[in-house]
Amino acid sequence: MAKQTAEFDIIVYGASGFTGRLVAEYLANQGIQKWAMAGRSLSKLTQVRDEMGLPSDTPHASTPATLIDMCKRTRVVLTTVGPYQLYGPELVAACAETGTDYVDLCGEPAWMRQMIDAHDARAKETGARIVFSCGFDSIPFDLGVWFLQKEANQRHGKPAPRVKGRVRKMQGGASGGTIASLTETMKAAAKNPKIIGILKSSFGLTPGFEGPAQPSGLMPEYDSATGTWTAPFVMAPINTKNVHRSNFLLGHPYGRDFVYDEMMMTTIGDAGRAMAEAIAKANPFGDAKILPGDGPSKEERENGFYDVLFIGEYPDGTSLRVSVSGDKDPGYGSTSKMISESALTLLETDTPGGVTTPGAVMAARLLARLEKNAGLTFLVEG
Repeated sequence: MAKQTAEFDIIVYGASGFTGRLVAEYLANQGIQKWAMAGRSLSKLTQVRDEMGLPSDTPHASTPATLIDMCKRTRVVLTTVGPYQLYGPELVAACAETGTDYVDLCGEPAWMRQMIDAHDARAKETGARIVFSCGFDSIPFDLGVWFLQKEANQRHGKPAPRVKGRVRKMQGGASGGTIASLTETMKAAAKNPKIIGILKSSFGLTPGFEGPAQPSGLMPEYDSATGTWTAPFVMAPINTKNVHRSNFLLGHPYGRDFVYDEMMMTTIGDAGRAMAEAIAKANPFGDAKILPGDGPSKEERENGFYDVLFIGEYPDGTSLRVSVSGDKDPGYGSTSKMISESALTLLETDTPGGVTTPGAVMAARLLARLEKNAGLTFLVEG
């Protein structure tokens, strides 16, 4: 475990933003001692500290002279400052160079691939764990597949070669950061056509490995496994890439021919088909005008939830079902708890460095912490 003697265990970078503030509140309520707030404005950090009722001696500082200096002071940097392709490259480089662990909420696969190519080797040398996508994209899905395959091996002695992720229920909108990230990704793709290939491929985050053809998930379809019509799921393009990267980094325990997709369940019959077709045609973000730094009220966060079914299928017809559910809205309430627990799990996990995923670097420990502290439930259904 690196940097045991660092001044802080966790620095929350972007603590004055909407999600960063939720993270700071969570860490404070958990009684975490060696953490600090960081950001670009000292006055905003002080305001957030006072509004949360934190002690006046809660460590906080404006952006240091260099990000290297900040990274040297802590064991983990937790950043909510996105879009990451705009504000993350120098921070990832600094963490990789100093051996500092890093967690974020990134759903920007083209940028993630750039960071893998640029910093994976150095992070392995220094021991830095660079862990992307530690929120709703993609922890419930990454760990949901890991949980299913663990049960599959126990029951059947081998992993399920085909897994379907099916979002059964969800209440809570996308974050302003997610919308901004998608906008920046589309701008980047327009300037660099190579990015389109990464975005389209389920194996865009597995350099040197290309698995079998995967379902596109772009068209409504009837799913005999659930008996319902299914529609495209907006987070699938990032979640599926992270699931395949976890399999890749772990040495393909799910198999080199593993097939995985994600869809949203609607209902049965003509009504289900009509609903699925309407979802496929709609703007997934609706008329949302939300900006980074904005977010829903506490009541809206408390009333949100999600429930995802995972179905493992074998060629002989054998199947296995597990689910992952969360007790808060996915984009903010649950996400702020998931990234916080990811940072805390890294502190107690001694694993090799590199640009990695939650499922590859800390699945078992993180799952246990999420169930104990963060309102997630992992359940074997049959």
